[in-house]
Amino acid sequence: MSFWRQRAAPFLEWRDRLLSNPDFQRWALRTPLVRLVARRRMRALFDLCSGFVYSQVLLACTRLELLNLLAQSPRSASELAAELELPQASLDRLLEAAESLQLVERRGRGCYGLGPLGAALLGNPAVTMMIEHHSAFYSDLEDPVALLRGQQASTQLGRFWGYSNNASPTALGAADTAPYSDLMAASQALIAEQVLSSYSIRKHARLLDVGGGAGAFAAAAMQNHAGLEACVFDLPSVAERARARFAKDGYGQRADAIGGDFFNDPLPTGYDLISLIRILHDHDDRDVLVLLQAIRQVMTPGGVLLIAEPMLETRGAEPVAAAYFGFYLMAMGQGRARSTKTLVDLLHSAGFTSVKKHRTTAPLLASVMTAK
Repeated sequence: MSFWRQRAAPFLEWRDRLLSNPDFQRWALRTPLVRLVARRRMRALFDLCSGFVYSQVLLACTRLELLNLLAQSPRSASELAAELELPQASLDRLLEAAESLQLVERRGRGCYGLGPLGAALLGNPAVTMMIEHHSAFYSDLEDPVALLRGQQASTQLGRFWGYSNNASPTALGAADTAPYSDLMAASQALIAEQVLSSYSIRKHARLLDVGGGAGAFAAAAMQNHAGLEACVFDLPSVAERARARFAKDGYGQRADAIGGDFFNDPLPTGYDLISLIRILHDHDDRDVLVLLQAIRQVMTPGGVLLIAEPMLETRGAEPVAAAYFGFYLMAMGQGRARSTKTLVDLLHSAGFTSVKKHRTTAPLLASVMTAK
């Protein structure tokens, strides 16, 4: 425990006793100025209790394609009930819930249109895929204590991410890897934008995207830098998808994809930029260190390793890495979110130097680091 934490300990114990005292809670709600803070914290606590219900309202809107209908034009409640084939009472309840969550909003003459969050959701199709995907995640979290104690023999997320704890991942076929490859590819555009705006790749000639999936980041990098050549290294069935994408997009000789297991097979050589985009947090520390050491061995002199993923202790996005990814990766069966310091320590242990963290405009999506 740090010096300042030790000094603050008595105060924090007093604060905890005060905040948990029902008499103080009632006083705070009655007292001007103080009650503003009390109400915010009461709302935050209720949101913690009700978050699952909110997410299911979102799922209902998504499955019914309610937001897509409202994007076409505002509609009355009766029109929506008929189009969605819902009883009017049920539709009214859904609209009330969706309006409270800013997914829809009332317009003139009894009509409804998109709310600010509903409009933002339609602009991010990857989020819609994640909303549907969460059904598997929530199933694994049905008994979170059993998950914490390791009492679940298998999980839906473990089966979805076929390479998780798989002794022979290269044997996975297209049917095994397609679902998660599609999910990752859908969200990669947002991540790629964050990465490419925070670190300039224009001084590099050849990119190796390790675990690059169906080639979404590599394609974005080549579009960003016309002189760049790129190669994806991923499981054989995934690499086939990347090659097909590169051919379809017309990248010709600039792009390639090689199949293999990056923990057991040699990595391709001759690249001055190697990227790990949302890869390290999928794996445990021992495997991460092995991978980083393997990358260091094949890097060209002066080469750069580019890392992007959600990181612990990122200001403004603390629950994303600690709560969401913390439990998601536990349900998946391997990996964990890490702080910048932990990643720096792993990079130094693997022999990297000049580690630098780069500012991104949306750290909630990903933080970016480079090392040489």
